[in-house]
Amino acid sequence: MLPEGTLAELIENKIYMSPSPVSDHQRLVLRLSGKMADFTEKNELGEVFVAPFDVYLDEQANAVQPDIIFVSKKQANIVQDHIHGVPDLLIELLSPENKSHDTVIKKNLYEKFGVKEYWIVDPATKESIGYRLKENKYQEILRSTGSISSELLNNTFEF
Repeated sequence: MLPEGTLAELIENKIYMSPSPVSDHQRLVLRLSGKMADFTEKNELGEVFVAPFDVYLDEQANAVQPDIIFVSKKQANIVQDHIHGVPDLLIELLSPENKSHDTVIKKNLYEKFGVKEYWIVDPATKESIGYRLKENKYQEILRSTGSISSELLNNTFEF
């Protein structure tokens, strides 16, 4: 019921409004998603998408727009007009105004739905923190600066 173009997500039936991303955020999304898309296409691993692009984790209460989304070839059936299901890997770039949204609320949501790998990147410091789902719980796999080393994709992406 929101006006078209409104940046918002639905998490556990609660609407979260999002501000428009700033230039550093957009530059980093473009750089990182481009490298990931090139790698995954070259190796025929799947597809990379960027926000705004709806991901319906379920059809009732959870629709999000992660900054970068990877869906493996094995899961290609979840990609329709939008994504209906759980992507393999998600990356969120922190907004200075609301870091806890990505580090707590969305991290818990992605863990609950079984996203295999989740990365959080701070555009201001270029620090990245990666989590891998093990026994239905996220375990930190790596903290680094200026790169993401994905266990799932078996590759490091520098930014």
